[in-house]
Amino acid sequence: MSTWTEGRWFTLEGTSSVVIIAVVNKTFSTADEAVADIFDGATVMLGGFGLCGIPENLIAALVRKGVKGLHTISNNMGIDGFGMGLMLEAGMIASHIGSYVGENRLLESMVIAGKLKVTLVPQGTLAERIRAGGAGIPGFYTPTGVGTIVAEGKEIRDFEGRAYVLERGLTADFALIKAWRGDRSGNLLYRKTARNFNPMMATAAKVTIAEVEELVESGAIDPDQVMTPGIYVKRLVKGERYERRIERRTVRKA
Repeated sequence: MSTWTEGRWFTLEGTSSVVIIAVVNKTFSTADEAVADIFDGATVMLGGFGLCGIPENLIAALVRKGVKGLHTISNNMGIDGFGMGLMLEAGMIASHIGSYVGENRLLESMVIAGKLKVTLVPQGTLAERIRAGGAGIPGFYTPTGVGTIVAEGKEIRDFEGRAYVLERGLTADFALIKAWRGDRSGNLLYRKTARNFNPMMATAAKVTIAEVEELVESGAIDPDQVMTPGIYVKRLVKGERYERRIERRTVRKA
């Protein structure tokens, strides 16, 4: 096979076949450029679990942009003064879907005061709703939540003598996710707990924007190791800095 040049035609030796290779460079210079078109009122998924694996740099860029009325979907809202907590303090969020809100005092006070609409979803159900949305599945039945306020107003069906509640798939206009390593074509690798929520959110948004700690050239990642294929990622940026905070440090007594 002859060598190829990005975006050019090439021929297979000994044949008349013509193939087009188009290697798309999806990298942006800064996080601010990557989030520039996120608009007021958009639905935005944000990856991570607690403070682990969150898109710190993209969140900071979004706060600088100052968009308003966002409808966010994330496992949790982080803590006061960091991560999504910064978005909350800036008055950017109109509603939130998540599974855990226990570490953010501002969120608690806003919900009690009726200033923010929050929909709590069991964690496994939240993960499956996002996965379903990314797979094009409009809804599914689960026994989780039957007989509780989670099931209020939703369809209940019986399968083999057990009640199941209908849950809808979730999608978004944008997904902001964090990966450990990515190539310029958008193929991603995650490390440890950062693999929670980030991969499934990557598939469930119209525009997925990923920030990575390590940026490598296209082809540098073994295809068998890719966790999120580049087809799902529209934009990529190398994070400038990471605090990697620990939400609640627990150590053994001496």
